Amino acid sequence: MKSGHGAVKGSPGQALFAATLGFFTGFAAVALFGPTATRFQELMQLGPMAVGLLVAMPALSGSLLRIPFAAWVDIGGGRKPYLVLLCLSILGMTGLFLVVHFFYPARIGPGLFPILLLLGVLAGCGIATFSVGISQVSYWFPQARQGAALGTYGGVGNLAPGLFSFLIPVALREWGLGGSYLAWLLFLMVGTVTYAFLGRNAPYFQLRSQGFNRVESRERASEMGQELFPAWSVRESLRISAGAWQTWALVFVYFTSFGGFIGLTAWLPLYWQRFMAVGVVAAGGLTALYSISASLIRVAGGHISDRMGGHATAVLGLGLTLLGSVLLVISSQFAAAVLAVMLLALGMGVANAAVFKLVPQAVPRAVGGVAGWVGGLGAFGGFVIPPLMATFVEMWGPRGYSLGFGLFIILSLFALGMVLLLKRFAVPSSTAAPVSQTVTESTTI
Repeated sequence: MKSGHGAVKGSPGQALFAATLGFFTGFAAVALFGPTATRFQELMQLGPMAVGLLVAMPALSGSLLRIPFAAWVDIGGGRKPYLVLLCLSILGMTGLFLVVHFFYPARIGPGLFPILLLLGVLAGCGIATFSVGISQVSYWFPQARQGAALGTYGGVGNLAPGLFSFLIPVALREWGLGGSYLAWLLFLMVGTVTYAFLGRNAPYFQLRSQGFNRVESRERASEMGQELFPAWSVRESLRISAGAWQTWALVFVYFTSFGGFIGLTAWLPLYWQRFMAVGVVAAGGLTALYSISASLIRVAGGHISDRMGGHATAVLGLGLTLLGSVLLVISSQFAAAVLAVMLLALGMGVANAAVFKLVPQAVPRAVGGVAGWVGGLGAFGGFVIPPLMATFVEMWGPRGYSLGFGLFIILSLFALGMVLLLKRFAVPSSTAAPVSQTVTESTTI
């Protein structure tokens, strides 16, 4: 599309590429400390709880910033929110590299621990690009092509933590800790600059920035092929959905499945190294196997939920998660652990897809608000779960790495109860929100 007054820059394909690259770049921060935590633990004399907190810090900002930054997209488009989040990540990675460069290993001590936590929060801001990219891609693509576009966006972007869980241990062996974080910083900079050149707001937002009013912008953008437009009552949607118990039931289910996915991606390197006594590279590879599998299975889970329905699919996913958790608690055999972790990957991937199948049925009047709460607070599990699992290590020593999966037994059972309640009080499909409303409002995920 030509630039100029009344015209726009970019194309749907370019927007999809830029958003996917930006999300892939930022979401890698899930694996920021997991593969390197043992080095900090030894030098800084950290206990299990402190290590659990360290590996979880990126998920703090990466989850809680999803809701406000998704709302920002509805106001002025996704380009500025994307760049702000990625630049904050660069700031965090720069600080982390400088700390390692000037203090590691001889001068790394407990006094630097709060600084590492702060830098982890900053670096984790890129994780929140998920909600921004969902909105940006949705506004660019017509409804008939959104499924494929969002599937590509989410599928490719979700691969980042798994790939980095494998690459960081290899880089540690070849370049050391400082070189590994420098390489990560350069990757983040390249991804951010590339997005800055290619990322463009959807036509409606570009026209608004040129001075057209809402009605004119909508009419012109419609002529250019845009079908979805921001709701003018995002705050009201969040308010209505916050008052519905169904919203919080889904938040808990997503807390267990997606929050669990993020939390385990950060925690599993410690489990494999400390409990199973495998090397750092092997631990990274096993974590990558889990993370990548869960991401790919989530795509298949969408098709399963279309056939079985969201409730049955969620029960299947949570049941597999429960089975894998029980196996991890009762067995200390390596082969059984690998099988159990893959059951967790399968279960969480399927359950993640099922949750957003259920979202339009939960509170049809405020689909976007429900999706915002679920996506933001559900992902908060990625911050909460590693420290909770670390308490088992504090209490029972090395055996606690295995017993800690008892947390997922509790979470899975409670989440299953929530799904059964949702099924019991499900809104009839005839009263659910129409497709156009559902897709438009769900851009606040």
